[in-house]
Amino acid sequence: MLLWVGLGNPGPEYARNRHNIGFMAVDAIAARHGFAPWRNRFRGVVADGTVAGRKVLALKPQTYMNLSGESVQAAMAFFRVPLDAVTVFHDELDLAAGKVRVKKGGGNAGHNGLRSITQHCGGPDFWRVRLGIGHPGDKERVTGHVLGDFAKSDREWVETLLDRIAEAAPFLAEGRQDQFMNKVAGGTTLVPPDPPA
Repeated sequence: MLLWVGLGNPGPEYARNRHNIGFMAVDAIAARHGFAPWRNRFRGVVADGTVAGRKVLALKPQTYMNLSGESVQAAMAFFRVPLDAVTVFHDELDLAAGKVRVKKGGGNAGHNGLRSITQHCGGPDFWRVRLGIGHPGDKERVTGHVLGDFAKSDREWVETLLDRIAEAAPFLAEGRQDQFMNKVAGGTTLVPPDPPA
């Protein structure tokens, strides 16, 4: 079994936050691939399904971001999922908006959800799907940017990105992370460049 974890904060007030793009990604995958309805388990909500012939459990921790690892660890223990079968979808400040990168292991770059999973689940060697939300340019504005909603002008590229992630999910299930990234990139940029000043 593969465990695919979307990171975010529970509650309608956070639903459109940039910090919740991990939740949005696993929602899109579950919808596209006909997963069972979401249900409460492991201090989160889970939905299970099959992608490219592999059984996948999608998990959205409902513990708030800083304690995400408690939910992930509970699901891993119950299903005996090894760390390298865990993929975490999360927002990434250090990637331009709309960019996606996949990596295994590494640091947490100040991301409290990743830090919690590393602490609770046996180390950093899980897969990460890093979903670029861009950097506001000023350290003082980071919290407001991350916890702010996507703007109306972002809606088109966010929806396109989520659709591509759901479409490319079979590559992830097959362990073909490079092909997943290529499929999501699709040869086009998702976010229009800023107009010249």
